Amino acid sequence: MIVLNYLLYYGIILPLSYLPMFILHGVADFFFILLYYVFPYRKKVVLSNLRNAFPEKSQQEINTIARKFYRHFCSIMVESIKAFTISNENLLAHFKITNTDLLEKYYTQNRSVILVTGHYGNWEWAALSLALQSKYQASGLYQPISNKFFDKIMQKTRSKNGLILIPPKETGEYFIKLKDRLVAYGFIADQSPSNPDKGYWLTFLNQPTSVLLGAEKYAKLHNCVVLFGKIQMTKRGHYTLTYIPVSDDAINTKEGEITTIHTKILEGIIQERPELWLWTHRRWKHKPKQAITN
Repeated sequence: MIVLNYLLYYGIILPLSYLPMFILHGVADFFFILLYYVFPYRKKVVLSNLRNAFPEKSQQEINTIARKFYRHFCSIMVESIKAFTISNENLLAHFKITNTDLLEKYYTQNRSVILVTGHYGNWEWAALSLALQSKYQASGLYQPISNKFFDKIMQKTRSKNGLILIPPKETGEYFIKLKDRLVAYGFIADQSPSNPDKGYWLTFLNQPTSVLLGAEKYAKLHNCVVLFGKIQMTKRGHYTLTYIPVSDDAINTKEGEITTIHTKILEGIIQERPELWLWTHRRWKHKPKQAITN
């Protein structure tokens, strides 16, 4: 297994990473054909998710979104490979934060922030870019990979610009450890909770959905400002991120208020350009025990 890991990374992935983006996107188009037409990857899951999320759309419209999604999904695959060797100059040319002044305002107020986003656009490049476009100490929750070799590689890549990676089970410890520093904590909030009963149930994309409460929980505990990171694709391989205010007074919000706001923002973004969200995720595998009213 160790030999195979080395061969895969040093023989295939790393050499690919040095290729220019236009060639990598050509590689992505080849994989798109394979994953959509030849060896369909979770196609039933994708189509089912899309039909349930957009019951008002025709099957033809659903199929069009699915094709666009798979093309973008393959682009994300090669762009993630590019992350292993991309220079900071090249990264900043492809991923720009439009309103850094909002983050600077809270930095001058001596307040840490929680940045919430979803699996939308290119969230990997967003994590790499944050440390380059902010005075804050960047950090982000990171789910370790079971393959120890690639887990080490991914940690090295994601932290190369100073990003502190936080295992979810150690989140509380890190908030205490970093309490004397100004930190921007990155949360991916559209993951399915391992225990859905501990999440906050609401209606998301026309379906009852359990949403992680972590961002809201820690914002209240540590008086953090909460912002949503809206990622948009301006053209293939080029993205912008815009900060959208969610709450700067978390302590005085009602239970579920912050979670509802950032989830609704994500929902609106997905409805605008659904092909940029990660539809292969089995987001709705859990069902609520009681009816959802919000």
